[in-house]
Amino acid sequence: MKNVLVAMLALGFMAAPVGAAAHCPLCTAGAAAAGGIAAWLGVSSIVIGIFLGAAALSMGWWLAKNIRKRFIPWQTQIVAGGIFASTIVPLLPLFREYTSWYVAVAGEYGTLLHNVYLLNLFLMGSIVGVFIVLVSPQVSKGVTIFRKGKAMPYQGLAITFLLLLAASLAVELAL
Repeated sequence: MKNVLVAMLALGFMAAPVGAAAHCPLCTAGAAAAGGIAAWLGVSSIVIGIFLGAAALSMGWWLAKNIRKRFIPWQTQIVAGGIFASTIVPLLPLFREYTSWYVAVAGEYGTLLHNVYLLNLFLMGSIVGVFIVLVSPQVSKGVTIFRKGKAMPYQGLAITFLLLLAASLAVELAL
């Protein structure tokens, strides 16, 4: 009985609506849907990573903000990062598209500064998606200032998707 009560409380923390700012279930569902559409269309795994990385961080951020009591410093960031990692890391074996990066700064071949490194494109894309999600609220504030304090309906959502789309198109056309 005690375990059922703890589970219900945990689900209550996740399901209880608290004032969601720019990162809400709508943003999360939209980014995840865009990632699914990208996979269906057969685009590069880096583009899928951009959308799924954005969705994972948005979901983590939103869920972390729903924990009402603060137990440790940086709790929101740690929980959001943990949810991001627990979403992206299990998907890494499914996306096996790699690129190489040759570093020849100093030393003989095989040293840290003179080697060839393999980079997972899905992981790189998810990091780009995280960066876009972290930057989009600032871009939205800039647009509001540019429009003399007026925000459009769903402005944060629209700016996030436009940035995700622009980054995805740039990467896909460059490959």
